[in-house]
Amino acid sequence: MRPALAVLAGAVLALAACGTGGGSQDDGVTLTITSNAISGGKNAETADWTAKWVIPKFEAAQKAKGRTVHVRFQPSGVDDEQYKTKIALDLKSRAGADVIDLDGIWVGEFAQAGYIKPLSDVAGAGVDSWEGWNQIPQAVQGLGTFDGKRYGLPQGTDGRVLFYNKDLFRKAGLPDPWQPKSWQEIIDAGTALKKAGVQIPIQLDAGTAMGEATTMQGVLPLLAGAGAEIYAGGKWTGASQPLKDVLDFYRQIYTTGLGDPRLQQEAQGRDKSFAEFAQGKIGILAESDYFWRSVVEPKAGVAPMQNRDAVVGYALIPAERPGAGIRGQDFVSMSGGAVRVLNPNSKNPGLAWELLSFMHSAEATTSQLAGAARITSRKDVNDAVLGADPMLKFVSDKVLPITAYRPPLAVYPQVSVALQEATAAIVSGRSVEEAAAGYQSKVESLVGGAAHVAG
Repeated sequence: MRPALAVLAGAVLALAACGTGGGSQDDGVTLTITSNAISGGKNAETADWTAKWVIPKFEAAQKAKGRTVHVRFQPSGVDDEQYKTKIALDLKSRAGADVIDLDGIWVGEFAQAGYIKPLSDVAGAGVDSWEGWNQIPQAVQGLGTFDGKRYGLPQGTDGRVLFYNKDLFRKAGLPDPWQPKSWQEIIDAGTALKKAGVQIPIQLDAGTAMGEATTMQGVLPLLAGAGAEIYAGGKWTGASQPLKDVLDFYRQIYTTGLGDPRLQQEAQGRDKSFAEFAQGKIGILAESDYFWRSVVEPKAGVAPMQNRDAVVGYALIPAERPGAGIRGQDFVSMSGGAVRVLNPNSKNPGLAWELLSFMHSAEATTSQLAGAARITSRKDVNDAVLGADPMLKFVSDKVLPITAYRPPLAVYPQVSVALQEATAAIVSGRSVEEAAAGYQSKVESLVGGAAHVAG
């Protein structure tokens, strides 16, 4: 999915430094920002916000301090892989913008390649006293953290929950609000829904047709609920007991009629599951808050539900049993998102940090929302803007403090496919032991042998 950065090592580079230089004393200092965003095209909102709000506001603030600072925006609007490759080449050649947007899942890969450094290494110890750290939950800081060090500031993020249809729950005699405290309680609810005639009691993404949704909506939250992460302590999780527990949970759903195996194998299965939930055919659906704000959103959703607010409930994903989750948690989640990092080759690292931290201030974060209700990395902004949307506030208040992130390493996408294949094996009727053994063999081949895999 993403080429290993090591491939770039032999690339012939002919890149000019762009934006890390200062100006003459008369001209002031020039800083640059880059992201995969361009006005009128990809991520246009980010491009417009950067050009029309960030730059004039920051330049004016610097002028008030007696400094002449010019900020330039370098837009892009290409495929994510092209953008990633360009940024890697820039950094390898000690060029590139001062402030750089990255997908959070690239952080570890770039760090291991030496292309980015911890923020405090670039801009000094003052980074650690920034006011914003107190507003970003420790778990959310993990999006820009690698090997325990902060490499970037997280932008917006999301969270995974269990959505449920209140009408179907009422029909099955189940409570509302519903908050399962274990995996068994999810199975019990699914069994009650099945008995009440619900067509698909539980939809938990499985198989390769669902792609990364299988991993992020299903496997990784469950793995966290079983007390493990896919990568920890320098090793990848293999056919361990937590992984087998995850696969057994899939088995309980897809071999007992609680889930629809065929849906997991269809090319458009995820989209079909959205439509079927909106039509009242699915009782419980594991998804991110994207489902609430963009799929069943009453006016502009992909599968709009006019009665969404009255019919759609949501609950935290429980650990396998209370206290069994990572960090001893009762409930778990997974999140994704982007970060902004500093170019370690910036000629003005202190000023670049001022720009970066300004872009993540409460004022700037609120401005970027442009009136929309979306989850940001800052609790103070979320508290101020999400009051009118209880579901998104639920994610901000309850989910973000307990969330986790995918390992930001180059081989992860291939490991993710191996996890998807393991769930596909379960859906097709293979045993837990057989599916786990197949996964173990695959992951060992991907990450360099059994020494890099924890059993």
